[in-house]
Amino acid sequence: MAAQKTLQINASGQKIEVSAVESSAGAGDEGKIVALNASGYVDPTMLDPAVLAETKVAPASEDLAANDLVDIWNDTGTLKVRKADGSAALAGKKADGFVKTAVTAPANATVYFDGEISGLTGLTPGMEYFLSDSTPGGITPATAPVTTPGHLLQSIGVAKSATTLSFEPGEGVIRG
Repeated sequence: MAAQKTLQINASGQKIEVSAVESSAGAGDEGKIVALNASGYVDPTMLDPAVLAETKVAPASEDLAANDLVDIWNDTGTLKVRKADGSAALAGKKADGFVKTAVTAPANATVYFDGEISGLTGLTPGMEYFLSDSTPGGITPATAPVTTPGHLLQSIGVAKSATTLSFEPGEGVIRG
C-alpha cells in the first residue's frame, strides 16, 4: 500500500507533503507522523521497549543472578521475589517469570513475564527446557526432565538458539 501522506507547514511557512512512517529507526524519526503497518497495527519499533515488556517490580527475598527463573510470593502481605525451585514444588516455588539482571536482597527486582532469556549457554535450538529441580532459578533440558516424587515438572520454553530461550512457562505438575 502506498504510504499515507499529510500536509504540513515547514519553517518557511510553505505547505509540504510528508509521508507517514510504518516503523521507527529510533531518535531520527522523532516528530514523524505514524501510519499503521501492513497488519493494521502500530509497529512495535515505535513503542518504548519497557511498554512492550510485561513486568512487575518487587523486593527480592534472596540474592538473584541474571537470568534466574523466579517465583513471586506473598510474604505475610508483602509481594516478594525468590528463585523458582522445582525441588520445592510442595512449597510453591514455580517459575512465574525471570530477571534480566542480578539483584542483591532486599533490593527491588524487575520480573519479566514474557519474552526471551538471552545470555545463556549450551542450549539446543528447538529443544524444550524445564525448571530445574537441582539448581534453584535454573533450567534443565527435556532430556533430563524432573522425575522425583514431590518435585515440580514445569515447562519453561523452547531454545531459539544456543544462547536464547523463549520464555513460555507451563502450569507444571507435581510428580507423584
